[in-house]
Parts: sequence; C-alpha cells; structure tokens
Amino acid sequence: MALQDLFNRPLRDLRISVTDRCNFRCTYCMPAEIFGESYQFLPKDEILSFEEIARLARIFVGLGVNKLRITGGEPLLRTDLPQLIDMLSGIDPDVDLTLTTNAYLLPQQAQALKDAGLRRITVSLDTLDEEIFKQMNGRGFPVQRVLDGIEKAAEVGLAPIKINAVVQKGVNDHTVVDLARYFKGTGHIVRFIEYMDVGNRNGWKWDHVVSAADIVRQIEEELPLEPAESNYQGEVANRYRYRDGEGEIGVIASVTMPFCGDCTRVRLSTDGKLYTCLFASEGLDLRDHLREGATDEELERRIKGIWSRRSDRYSEERTELAPLQNGRQKVEMYHIGG
Repeated sequence: MALQDLFNRPLRDLRISVTDRCNFRCTYCMPAEIFGESYQFLPKDEILSFEEIARLARIFVGLGVNKLRITGGEPLLRTDLPQLIDMLSGIDPDVDLTLTTNAYLLPQQAQALKDAGLRRITVSLDTLDEEIFKQMNGRGFPVQRVLDGIEKAAEVGLAPIKINAVVQKGVNDHTVVDLARYFKGTGHIVRFIEYMDVGNRNGWKWDHVVSAADIVRQIEEELPLEPAESNYQGEVANRYRYRDGEGEIGVIASVTMPFCGDCTRVRLSTDGKLYTCLFASEGLDLRDHLREGATDEELERRIKGIWSRRSDRYSEERTELAPLQNGRQKVEMYHIGG
C-alpha cells in the first residue's frame, strides 16, 4: 500500500536543497538588507554530502517518490553539481529529475547537467523589464544573462522549460503580459505565481498579492486563453492554453485558491532536515540519524513515521484565518528551495 499522510495524500515529490547560498538577493526571498556580505551561511560540515543526498533519495524513491527536484538557494553554486545529478539519475530511470535555477550560471553548466542525466529545468524570471529585474534580484544583474541561460538549456535539450514569475502588486504586475507574449510560441511555459508569505523576512502583506484570476484576466485581454486539463493529480499550476495553439501558461494560486488537498511534496533542507510543508515552522532531522550510523531500514521507518503523521494544510488555514494567521514563524525559502 502506498505511503499516505493523515489526509490520504501520497508521497510523490522530493525537493532537495543542495545549498543555502545564492548569487541573487531577491526581495521576496533573500532581501539584501538582511543577507548582506557578513551573513553567515551554513558551514560545509553541516551540509549534506552528495553521497548522503543520494542515499536518502534512493530511500524516498523506494517509498513511492517519482520526482526529484534539485533546488537551493541557487543550486548551480554547489561545486561539482553534475556529479550529484549523475548519482541521482542512476537510482531509477523512471524518476523525473529536474532542477530550479535563476539561470545566471546556466550557460556554462547546461551541457554538463544534461550529460549527467538532468531531464529538464525551471527558471526563475520575474520580469523582462531591465530596471525592475535589477531591482527585484537585488544585485543589478541583467535580464539577458537569464535569457542566455534559457537559450542554452533549450539548445542542449533540457526541456520542456518552465519559467516561474512571482507577481507582486505595484512591482512587476504591469509586466505580466509582456512576459507571456515573449515566450508564447517558443515551447517554454511561463507560470505566474501569487506572491506568497514564505518565511518571515520578505515583508509579505495580503494587499501585495495579485490574484491568479487577475493575472489570467490581464493576459486573456490581449492573448486569448482557454482552460486546460491538469497533467497529473497534485499539479501546482492551473493550466491555460492559448486559443491560437501557440503554447500555454500556468498560474500558481496558493494564496487565493489553496491546493493543500492534493499536495504530495516533501522538502529536504541543505542541512538534512525534512519539511512536510513549504510554510513549516521546523524540520525533522535525518542528517544526524544518518551520520550516527542508522541503517536504510531505520531511516525508512523514520521517514514513514514523519509522513504518516503529516497533517499540514497551511495555505487553507491562512485563507480561513486571514489575516491573523500570518503571525506564525516559518522556515525561510532559501533553506528549502520553494
């Protein structure tokens, strides 16, 4: 029988954060005023090794996980990342092995990642407007560098490519249609994400959110859309096709239309803690058990125990209790990769 939580949700998707470091300082994740040059990230000995990650991933696959996503921080900052991809790709040929990146380092690494067994990528790109993008990434990096990374990924076959854009009211919401139009007909899928209250350091407020319905309405006025069926149960994005047949977009509406009921995801942090929700307050340790000599069977029992007791439904609770619910402490996104 498949492993299920208290709401009968199966375990299908493991997101693995390989570093807590990032070369960007996006305002909604690692704002520069907090994560400055003196900020202390995790020391090397506290970070899971490739061998430890691969061992845990193999156990998770044995429990029903069929999708492994590499995240960060910015995962391309982890030295020798293709080595880990090679190790993970050898676990099971049917497992979907993907990576989320800001693409700044992708032109140099795309071919090696593909050769190692990576199947596809998701790229974070919030706007095509140069000045707004520089402001949002917190480092003044140009849009073209990200576009070059997307082009290189497509060239080596890391497809289909998804582009994630976090939409913030009064920041980049007026550039949504331009982003959709730019990638229309390319085969790449832009997914617009409601601004979420991940962590406690991004200054999130309800009135900063642009609803998925408003995003779709804005695009539909210029680029006619029609709803499309989900690709699989638990897919986070609501899909819309262009009526002229030139591709699709997605919207991720975890604020206004929570999808906790279909959530099959678990997150492994850089330091080996397991988080059963993106908005969790604390993780449950696997690293120390692993390093203290736990067998695969013992680690499997611990994972089963964690998942079988899972009752997370934060996004639904946030909506039910808004705005009071936003006071709880939550793990920062750069620890668990979104």
